[in-house]
Amino acid sequence: MSRKLYTLLSLVLIVSFALTACGAPAPTQAPAAKAPAATQAPAATEAPAATEAPAATEASGEKVTINWWHISTADNFKAEWQKEADDYMAAHPNVDIQITVLENEAFKTKLTTVMQSGEPPDLFQSWGGGVMNEYANAGLLRDITPELDADGGAWRNTFASGALGVYSYKDKNYGVPWDMGMIGFWYNKELFAKAGIDAPPTTWTEFLDDVKKLKAAGITPIALGEGDKWPGMHMWAYLVTRLGGKDNFQGALLRTGSFTDPPFIEAGKKLQDLIALQPFQDGFLGATYGDEATAMGNGKAAMELMGQWAPSVEKDNSENKQGIGDKLGFFAFPMVEGGKGDINDAVGGGNGIAVGKNAPDEAVDFLKFLTSSDHQATLAKMGLAIPVVKGGEAGLTDPLMIQLQKTFAAAQYFQLYYDQALPPAMGSVINDSTQGIFAGTLTPEQAAQAIEDSAAQELQQ
Repeated sequence: MSRKLYTLLSLVLIVSFALTACGAPAPTQAPAAKAPAATQAPAATEAPAATEAPAATEASGEKVTINWWHISTADNFKAEWQKEADDYMAAHPNVDIQITVLENEAFKTKLTTVMQSGEPPDLFQSWGGGVMNEYANAGLLRDITPELDADGGAWRNTFASGALGVYSYKDKNYGVPWDMGMIGFWYNKELFAKAGIDAPPTTWTEFLDDVKKLKAAGITPIALGEGDKWPGMHMWAYLVTRLGGKDNFQGALLRTGSFTDPPFIEAGKKLQDLIALQPFQDGFLGATYGDEATAMGNGKAAMELMGQWAPSVEKDNSENKQGIGDKLGFFAFPMVEGGKGDINDAVGGGNGIAVGKNAPDEAVDFLKFLTSSDHQATLAKMGLAIPVVKGGEAGLTDPLMIQLQKTFAAAQYFQLYYDQALPPAMGSVINDSTQGIFAGTLTPEQAAQAIEDSAAQELQQ
């Protein structure tokens, strides 16, 4: 095992919050008012058509044990996962699926230990990104690309391509998603109407114009908990994504490019243009994410840029515990004129399952079974996931989640949260650096250089 991986595994215990601070709350419990735990996922303007699940492979007949670790501790979720395992074992009598259920932090601790020993579980919770990539580099994961591409890509083609890409590294897949969501703007329709705004903005110029209109109407345009750093980071990351697209980020990640390339710096300048309009509530630099959600839930701000968990957290933090109800709307981050990123590119994250290096073929076959459209629809009906498989969206009933899923499903490129896509130490530097832009203590160039300096240390190939 490489020294770099050993160090990273040890640090997971210290920096585990960085792996979950920007994801949707894990569907094991109600979202917390503070930083949510990691999770969720789906883009075309119409819901994708259902497709047949790929045929299960024939059982070998030999006795096989599959060890599966997950973190879904809520009773209804545990029961559903157990039912799916029982159904599979009934159809494959030679297979014994041993499930270990662990609380989030306990899971990370135990996984660190087994990874250091070189003996990962066959299937286990993953959020993709930086830590998964390190495991792949160390040879601790099984490449399931051949199974995804078999039969003309039958299994691969059931997934929203952007969501599946989160679990790939250097063109190889080491896991699959089962739940995914995205960051977008949640807005107060009533406050927009009071400011004379008829429809959500679709371009960055329109967005800035709407901020000015809201300010002129005496309305706080954007709630922001920048004391927690990661909420504001999403604005910079989205601007980078719109300006540079997939190739820009992949170049910096794989070291054929740099985090000082033009899109990273230009994103900081665009962010400065927004900050200059003073669009945030008083004290935003010291405010928490909970403060941000409270402002939205009580109707004191017109917008927040946040993940799919936002409506429930807004409700929980509002005075009446109901939030703003049907006044709440959603729109995707606007396109940036002249940018190379596609308007449908999404930033977000979610839950998935990675495959350990010694996993038997039956474990991969069970993973196909778990990610069928029927099972995805069941999780959606139970409110436990936003589907990533075509046809699974049939289980959604919340209009806002349906809109978010359609928006995500159209994304050909899905940018995982920066503080999950990159090593934890880099995520901390990015959060600190972007906060420096918000505070006016760092220029866009200085922020980008700080991130590049961290990358030079953390992304050594």
